This record gives sequence, C-alpha cells and structure tokens, in this order.
Amino acid sequence: MRAAIYARVSKSGHVQDPQVQTREIREYCERRGWQVAGEYVDAGVCGAKDSRPELNRLMADAHRRRFDAVVVWKLDRFGRSVRHLVNALAEFESLNIAFVSLSDNLDLSTASGRLMFNIIGAMAEFERELIRERVRAGLKNAKAKGARIGRPRANVDASQIARLRAQGRSIREIADELGYSRSLVHKTLANGESRDAATAAT
Repeated sequence: MRAAIYARVSKSGHVQDPQVQTREIREYCERRGWQVAGEYVDAGVCGAKDSRPELNRLMADAHRRRFDAVVVWKLDRFGRSVRHLVNALAEFESLNIAFVSLSDNLDLSTASGRLMFNIIGAMAEFERELIRERVRAGLKNAKAKGARIGRPRANVDASQIARLRAQGRSIREIADELGYSRSLVHKTLANGESRDAATAAT
C-alpha cells in the first residue's frame, strides 16, 4: 500500500509544528507496512479556506492514482466542513483510495469505518436541511415584514439609453458608459421598441 500523508497547521512556527502530526502518521504507516508515497503539508493555512495548495495537490495526485491510501492525524485537519469532508471521502471511495484518521479511529478500509462514513454523510445531509429551513424561514419572515426579496431594481434611464443608441453607440459602449449590464441595456431598448410599435399601431 502506498500512503499519502496530509497535515495542516493554522500557524507556522514553533507554536504549531506539522511534524507532530506527520511523525505519528509515519509511525502508523510503518506499523502497517505501508510505503509513504508523499507528504502534503499546508502550514499557516486556516481550515476554513477554500483553497489549500497542498490539499489541492493531494486531490490531483489522487486522480493520478499515485497512492492507495490517505492518512491524516485528525479529521478537522483535513475537512473544511462536514460537507467538504463527505464529498472528499466519497471521491476517495470512487477512486478506491482508503482514508484513515488516526485520532478519530476512522479507517474506511474497514466495515466499522464505512459505517462511520455513512453516519457522517447523514450528518451532512441533516446540516444541509437545517440550512435550507433557516433560509426559507428567514425569507418568509422578511416577506411578512414587507421586505423586497431578490436583487434591488436598478434605476434605469431609458431616455438616455435611447439617446445614446440613436447616436450610433453600441450596446457595450452604452453599458460601459452608464454602468449598466449589457443585458439590461438590451432589454430596455427592446421594451422601448415594443412601446413605440404599440403606440404606432393605435
């Protein structure tokens, strides 16, 4: 078995040393007779960050099948959130890559580990449902208080748009000059043409 080691510390320096994590993981791999195929260490990186250079490299190497297992010291060193953790573990499972977290006694190569993974997945789904319910309740409450839901309407100067268009300006030029989106300029011009056609018909 070729194992990849992943470690993360929030602060680089003597206060938090990734060697504390990697040393234990190396000893674990040695006990199991696994070969360490690579070490991926994010030092001075907050766990909530979407982009972690070494984690990104690890996931890319996983798809290149450069190792058969990923070993971490603790789940919170690896996952940004329950959802991220579940998605990453599902990705490893699809690639037939084992995942081990030492401190959490989680080993997805075992039946008990796979059971724990299913529990974590259920927790992630529960978390998503709670968030959806909070959002729906918040929107309902805001509507009840008379708040407008959605993007605020832009105050469009249709006459100025029409004047610039009559001068031969392109939709892109009008949008850039007035600070509108091109789709809004196009829609305003189309509505103006519709109104002119309706007036001419009467």
